[in-house]
Amino acid sequence: MAASVQLINWAIFIALSLIWGSSFILMKIGLQSLTAYQVAAIRLLSAGIVLLPVAARQFRKMPMDKMHLIIISGIAGSFLPAFLFCIAETKIDSSLTGILNALTPVFTLTTGILFFKTPLHWRKLAGVVTGLAGLCLLLLSKGKIELAFLPYATLVILATVCYGFNVNMVSKYLRDTGSLNIAAFAFSFLTVPSFLILYFSGYFTLSLTQKPYLISTGAAIILGVMGTAVASVIFYMLVKRAGVLFTSMVTYAIPFVAILWGLLYQEGISLLELVCLGIILAGVSLTNN
Repeated sequence: MAASVQLINWAIFIALSLIWGSSFILMKIGLQSLTAYQVAAIRLLSAGIVLLPVAARQFRKMPMDKMHLIIISGIAGSFLPAFLFCIAETKIDSSLTGILNALTPVFTLTTGILFFKTPLHWRKLAGVVTGLAGLCLLLLSKGKIELAFLPYATLVILATVCYGFNVNMVSKYLRDTGSLNIAAFAFSFLTVPSFLILYFSGYFTLSLTQKPYLISTGAAIILGVMGTAVASVIFYMLVKRAGVLFTSMVTYAIPFVAILWGLLYQEGISLLELVCLGIILAGVSLTNN
């Protein structure tokens, strides 16, 4: 029985890695014709629409005393990162975004210590220091530590901080709430602000039947349905099945999937950047131990 449970956990882990690892290139495709705010809003809106029937059906079963936590989870775990990532990818490669995303376990531990009373061991502290050292070397390896680059890389780092906070919060306060229900109510709540952002950004005034807009919109919708709605359900499920740190280890695989997509779309990746990724993942390994 234990072996079958582990097998299911690893199957969920691999699926989540592939879906999230592909998200970065879908953002880049969406940004070819749409703004960062439009791509992020379409992503969130499409995810909310897909999950809205679930939210309506399960409304009476939801614990109202935890509704505010579910909304916070939606904002911290999806809303803010969606916009931060898209804005960042207007200036940096999708593969680099995927590499920076590997810092999520480091900030899972950091936010756990700061906000959720997670005990600190010297090995975990060494992991945080190693991961941050890899981050600094990665930024230096780009040779662009200037206003044109650093602020956008910082946005990705802020997104990983949001992810880390959300992982800890879900694990501590929402373990008894159904995974599908968490995602359904969180994204249903986000449909209204997402629609308003689309409206005021002028999306509906675009020539949406033209091929460039169709491709970008389609990529954003796929990003929302698969990379957000489906992936969020899988994510919440895995957090509760296997725990915080096992789930956060998905970031081991995500950067490699992102790099492969980046290479297919002719984005450059240097040997030094791969070395930096190795250093970051070594820090993640120490953190998870």
